[in-house]
Amino acid sequence: MLPLFIAVTEAAHAAGEPSIVEKFGIEPKYVVMQVISFLILFAVLYKFGIKPTVSTMEERNRKIESGLKNAEETQIRLAAAAQESAQIVKNAQLDAQKIVDEARKVAKDFADKQQAEAIAHANDFIAKAKQSTELEHRKMLDQARAEIARLVVATTERVLSKRLTDADRAAYNETATKELTSA
Repeated sequence: MLPLFIAVTEAAHAAGEPSIVEKFGIEPKYVVMQVISFLILFAVLYKFGIKPTVSTMEERNRKIESGLKNAEETQIRLAAAAQESAQIVKNAQLDAQKIVDEARKVAKDFADKQQAEAIAHANDFIAKAKQSTELEHRKMLDQARAEIARLVVATTERVLSKRLTDADRAAYNETATKELTSA
């Protein structure tokens, strides 16, 4: 670059025009020293400023890329987990419906069984009540017959106005009972 600068300066000087160097009073030795100083400064800045900054930026870019990749993987896993949880919820709902249906069936069977038992108990109670009523009816008929026989004997005794012995009374009672039972 310096030889080019010198060549341009000499070409301008040969043309008779004052050169840039003469116009601005530039000394080539100072320019060379400034270029060397700039190169040293550039080397120091590159080593301690630019190179660490570039490596830090590259490291951050790698971290960002890694983070984006992890975010995509996490997004995929999240979608899969959401799908899996939706399937689990669906299965749980189906299981719950089955349990509810089974509980309803068991409750209906239990209610039917209880109703059948209640009907059986009621029928037993009615049968026992009928038997009890029949027994009471027979007992009342027997008592009524006995009372009627006693009244017949008492009435007959009064009609006949005589006192009957126990044997006569038993015979009349037996005869009256036979006649009443046959009637």
